[in-house]
Amino acid sequence: MKRLLSLTRAATEKYNMIEENDRVAVGVSGGKDSVALLAALAEMRRFYPKKFDVVAITLDYRFGNADGDFSQIEALCNKYGVEYVIKKTNLFHVIFETRREKNPCALCAKMRRGLLHDTAKELGCNKIALGHHLDDAAQTFIMNLFQGGTVGCFSPVSYLSRKNLTLIRPFVFIREREIEQAVKRNSLPVVKSKCPADKVTQREETKRLLNELDKKYPGINEKIVGALEKGHIDKW
Repeated sequence: MKRLLSLTRAATEKYNMIEENDRVAVGVSGGKDSVALLAALAEMRRFYPKKFDVVAITLDYRFGNADGDFSQIEALCNKYGVEYVIKKTNLFHVIFETRREKNPCALCAKMRRGLLHDTAKELGCNKIALGHHLDDAAQTFIMNLFQGGTVGCFSPVSYLSRKNLTLIRPFVFIREREIEQAVKRNSLPVVKSKCPADKVTQREETKRLLNELDKKYPGINEKIVGALEKGHIDKW
């Protein structure tokens, strides 16, 4: 956890992600990235020079039209003294039963963002922390290039003027494998996704492509993110 905290703090300070008295909502899906981010920010409150609050938010998709079990996440929040809110949704019903989307991820992402932003505002938060890591950044760059013909990525910090919310991504300097190791070593709870589209997305295909390229060009993900920083692309 020490390295995770060090890299989280480095990104937070470089991009001025957290200011005094911020109230930061962490979107916690139950996956390893969001759970690790919750733990890292909760721990970082102890020593970060600027005081801030952390609130955890889980959107329950209600897969199979049944409530999800997030009791382990609730226990983790109790351990860290973090307020935890589970927002019941009808995302599964709308996307997979009513709309029967052939490409469910796009609609799901749009609806998920809206619900998360609205819930954060209701809880008095001014920032939302997302668990996107260095590998996600490299994958997003490649997806934009290959599929959209554009050079770009998500930003470490993004301001949403219509919601008066700021999105921050404190894990942008951290490799996915480092997150996996931290989760295992610290016995952090992970809630397995029940999404029918899990592991069959375009992002998974891009991840496999970069893993193959890494064998010939070691450190390719770091090099992509380094290029984003050197070019100051999308506020990197």
